[in-house]
Amino acid sequence: MAEPNLTDTELDAIHRVELGLEWLHRAHGALVAFHHKTGHAMDHLAAAEELFREAGHERLANRLRDELLPRGVVPREDGPGRWTYEVLEAFEADLYADAREFEVEAREAVAGGVRHAAERRQQEAWRDRSRAPRHNK
Repeated sequence: MAEPNLTDTELDAIHRVELGLEWLHRAHGALVAFHHKTGHAMDHLAAAEELFREAGHERLANRLRDELLPRGVVPREDGPGRWTYEVLEAFEADLYADAREFEVEAREAVAGGVRHAAERRQQEAWRDRSRAPRHNK
């Protein structure tokens, strides 16, 4: 697919939107990792609860069971905190989805749907440069 005929300003705007979306992809990956790492940590705490109970430390086991294990990572004023899957789902359904939708809309409106227009322009420029006659000194 050829690079569309865009002004430098249009090209920069579309490129910035694509970069913004790519950074949101990275943020999404970080949230998935956060979700998995938190879940893994909670599994260890759940195992510790049973071990404390087995060792006769009921107070510590009960504290894990009643205070740490059921609570979420982001407090809420109206009840128990949000768990990591809820944070991830909210991100995916809100900002992430809206930004992906906007990127498609902007690309369609400005660049005829072409992705990576800035990279295509750079690619062509570098290829043209490599084919240009060389002046040896």
